[in-house]
Amino acid sequence: MAESAGSVMLARSAMNRAATEGQRPAGRPVRGARRISAALAGLAASTRYELLTFDDPVASAACAIPEPFLELAEACMRAAAERAGDVRRIVPRHALPHIEGGLRIPGRARLAEAIPFKMIVVDRTVAAVPLDLELLYNGLLLIRDPVVVQALARAHHACWATAEELTYAPPPPRPPCDLPPQLRPVLDALLSGVTDETAAARLGMSARTYSRRVGELMAALGTTSRFRAGAEAARRGWL
Repeated sequence: MAESAGSVMLARSAMNRAATEGQRPAGRPVRGARRISAALAGLAASTRYELLTFDDPVASAACAIPEPFLELAEACMRAAAERAGDVRRIVPRHALPHIEGGLRIPGRARLAEAIPFKMIVVDRTVAAVPLDLELLYNGLLLIRDPVVVQALARAHHACWATAEELTYAPPPPRPPCDLPPQLRPVLDALLSGVTDETAAARLGMSARTYSRRVGELMAALGTTSRFRAGAEAARRGWL
């Protein structure tokens, strides 16, 4: 426990030091549901071999967070976990009665008495921490500073060593990827968080054509909600 606490203090110290020393900040703040969703989708799409998380699945239960956002965040983490060969998720003991379904994510999970903050570390190259250390919906800090990322990974490693292993049934197989090729750039633009006008310009389309393609994408995903479209795309493996 002393090693775990020391590693957490090291990670926090590294974040503070990177933010106050030199010209490069510790990370880039991301605010607003649309931009946060885009950041989570980007993390899921960039995952290659390792995913480390401190996660409290019930932290948002008492908060007025839109259900589509929660669906998207969960779908992104599932997509990232399915991409990674090594998934290690640490959850707090108080959440255990509420997370039987939430644990159905590929990889391993362990139970700790508490977690120091919520956190995602992808491939030990990029990390995301909530700005308030509790809820991603309130904003996140996207961290690429290698010193800070390694400190966060070390904190996770120390906590993992003392946590209790959890076992659970594997998730059902994911539907096959059948995204129509002409809709791939539209999905990427939709998840990037840019406005429709900017997306259309980047893709060399008129606003009318882009709007029609978004409609086709929504129909393919079976939803009229952009948040739910992102969640469904992640669930289907289209990220």
